[in-house]
Amino acid sequence: MCLIVFSYKQHPQYPLIFATNRDEHYDRPSQSAQFWNKNSDILAGKDLRAGGTWMGINKKGEFSAVTNYRDPDIEKENPPSRGKLVLNFLQTDENAPVYLSNLQSRADQYMGFNLLAGSLDQLGYYSNLQDEILFLDSGLYGLSNHLLETSWPKVRLAKRKLQSLINDTSIAPEHIFDLLADDREAPDEELPDTGIPKEVEKKVSPIFIKSDGYGTRCSTVLLIDDHGEVTFAERRFKPGTMEVEEENQYQFSIEE
Repeated sequence: MCLIVFSYKQHPQYPLIFATNRDEHYDRPSQSAQFWNKNSDILAGKDLRAGGTWMGINKKGEFSAVTNYRDPDIEKENPPSRGKLVLNFLQTDENAPVYLSNLQSRADQYMGFNLLAGSLDQLGYYSNLQDEILFLDSGLYGLSNHLLETSWPKVRLAKRKLQSLINDTSIAPEHIFDLLADDREAPDEELPDTGIPKEVEKKVSPIFIKSDGYGTRCSTVLLIDDHGEVTFAERRFKPGTMEVEEENQYQFSIEE
């Protein structure tokens, strides 16, 4: 997943408004978001190559998401899958502070990552590039393939769009999917320098990416309201297009 924008404990009706685009190679197989088996309390998509996930929530209201940290100079021999960081949190009985603290001691095994993990009570952020566990105050946040709140063009634009939705309209998945569908490339002078060629940097600069072999595979909206009602909506796209291939939505109440 390469873009996350979210409002945490700001909106009077929705303590969590969470919007994400997962960007990945088109040939990497994945499964749409669903409860993982008949008795599972985990709702998430599945990476069919490594077995983890990029984002999910469980019926206790604990949620997590991961993005890669873009740095072509980072090399690891046989690193574990970063998607397992999300899955392991959703499966564990550990709360976010304990989970992130335990992860910190072995985080250098992984390629660069940003991990969000927590609930409405407490939401933690950890990157193994920054190596500092942070617990977030109420606010509007953006995250792509650098550290939390790094002001890349797509992050700034997504935050402005989400703030506008919060200010001007009722919150609904359809409005947030529109936010996630912006495919405008950033101006050359605003492009970050992450060590990849400038023409590639420009291709991956939009909120919604369409390029040869790689791009936005799915968009996901997660809403939790002030009564603990969860709405989880996902759109999956035909490779290289904005044509919706599959759409699904789940609703449930957080279990006490």
